[in-house]
Amino acid sequence: QVQLVESGGGLVQTGGSLRLSCAASGRTSFIGWFRQAPEKEREFVVAVNWDGLPTEYTDSVKGRFTVSRDNAKNTAYLQMNTLKPEDTAVYYCATNLRGDPRRTGSYATWGQGTQVTVSS
Repeated sequence: QVQLVESGGGLVQTGGSLRLSCAASGRTSFIGWFRQAPEKEREFVVAVNWDGLPTEYTDSVKGRFTVSRDNAKNTAYLQMNTLKPEDTAVYYCATNLRGDPRRTGSYATWGQGTQVTVSS
């Protein structure tokens, strides 16, 4: 069973950047990125397949976030630029996909999450 570990979160000012990492303990196919703000449901951000091809980004991050992966390192990345306070959330990566990559229920394996806080 593959395990996922996210890292790279932190506190950043509005307009700043962070790069999140999702390290897998073994080979993975699809990796999805999600986020969950306080008192809100977990929402899809983007997913990426083995070849590095992303799905469509959720509208609120288009043009600011970029997903990538390094299969040699079994790691996916989420580069987040021009961060806004509304990006504040716990960010999760997930794998073992069956179904729609935009749905949380389609993934069997999740990381523990990493906190991103954007101050205004």
